[in-house]
Amino acid sequence: MINAGTTVAQAKAPASAVRLPRRRGIELALIVLAVLLCVYGYCAVGLARNGTVPPGAAGYGAGLGVLAFLAHCAVRLRAPYADPLPLPIAVLLNGLGLVLIYRLDLETPGDEAAPTQLVWSTVGVTLFILVVALLRDHRVLQRYAYVCVVAALGLLTLPILFPAVNGARIWVRIAGFSIQPGEFAKVLLAVFFAAYLAANRNALAYAGRRVWKFRRLQLPTGRVLGPIVTIWLLSVGVLVLERDLGTSLLFFGLFVVLLYVATGRTGWIAVGLLLASLGAVAVGWLEPHVHSRVEDWLHPFASIEAGQGPNQLAQSLFSFATGGILGTGLGLGHSILIGFAAKSDFVLATAGEELGLAGLSAIFLLYGLLVERGYRAGLAQRDPFGRLLAVGLASILALQVFVIAGGVTGLIPLTGMAMPFLAQGGSSVVTNWAIVALLIRVSDSARSQYDGKAAP
Repeated sequence: MINAGTTVAQAKAPASAVRLPRRRGIELALIVLAVLLCVYGYCAVGLARNGTVPPGAAGYGAGLGVLAFLAHCAVRLRAPYADPLPLPIAVLLNGLGLVLIYRLDLETPGDEAAPTQLVWSTVGVTLFILVVALLRDHRVLQRYAYVCVVAALGLLTLPILFPAVNGARIWVRIAGFSIQPGEFAKVLLAVFFAAYLAANRNALAYAGRRVWKFRRLQLPTGRVLGPIVTIWLLSVGVLVLERDLGTSLLFFGLFVVLLYVATGRTGWIAVGLLLASLGAVAVGWLEPHVHSRVEDWLHPFASIEAGQGPNQLAQSLFSFATGGILGTGLGLGHSILIGFAAKSDFVLATAGEELGLAGLSAIFLLYGLLVERGYRAGLAQRDPFGRLLAVGLASILALQVFVIAGGVTGLIPLTGMAMPFLAQGGSSVVTNWAIVALLIRVSDSARSQYDGKAAP
């Protein structure tokens, strides 16, 4: 019996450890669904064009399924806590891109791109598996920041030694083999920017002088900001010489986004928009190749009025208009009239015409979800470098989609870039698989740091 007035202290039960679900079963189910949707699209093209299922449908489905399953096994074994969405989204977008390219190949029998794109997709998935399997900790990349920036600048300068293609020097062509070095350089620059800003974020945010009457805008000291601005100016200067202003805009956007995330100061966004606007106006007036694209953007139907027929942008707009809400159906459009860039820069026009606004919206939602999961992985990271790396890689995808989609829909002037996973381009698809692999690695690190910890 407990006497009155006697207090009995009861020890609190210790908080139980929380075991986070690994969710690999969800990932596998979504991968199976993604592969089935791609196979359905492949069969739909054949039925619409020839009335029969394409003879290579089984091989296409098996090949895509094996690649996706091997990638899933790598994640299951080496990154068990990773986000279950990025890999299925990448498989679906890559598979849909192969379907669209195959559909356009039917219009150009002498110039088939789908088999080559499948080979490059295999290389990309192989790189994805290697990154996930061998890179056990993303923080290792921080040690090689300056190696990455030197390699990036070397890759950016390499195309200057080769002839221009369609007005831009962005390709390296040797013995029938071609790559676009700028695609790989963007990942290396993202690693460098993330490493440098993570190491100097406090100095960038709290040291320096205020600009005139703008109390909220504080410029860091030249010693801190100088090196990264110098590297950025060198990379953009090289790209201007190569007339690849789409990638220049991407690098500029990446620089401003990471600077804002590192410092938390909104003034950098205003400065970035101002500088981007001034640079765009200057280059648009002074560089003939870019000026012609600006004129096409301002007057997309001028060639029709002059009796010369529609240009590429006009044909792209016609394709989107023809698609309507639900589209004409896979294989039943006429986007091949766009011309030589139908499989690369303007592949989104084929999706808009044959899948309609509904299908195009679904594609944009997939991109948006992939970017959101990258930002989520970054926000969950305690490591500043990992946070900036995830945000930077996700921003690369977001900026690329905006620049390309805006160009083919007439929102902004056209730029020569490849839609991630959808467009023809080996360098692009390999690089995008590497980006997804790094996001997988960062998301695994972000969730595993909480596994087994006591519940609050």
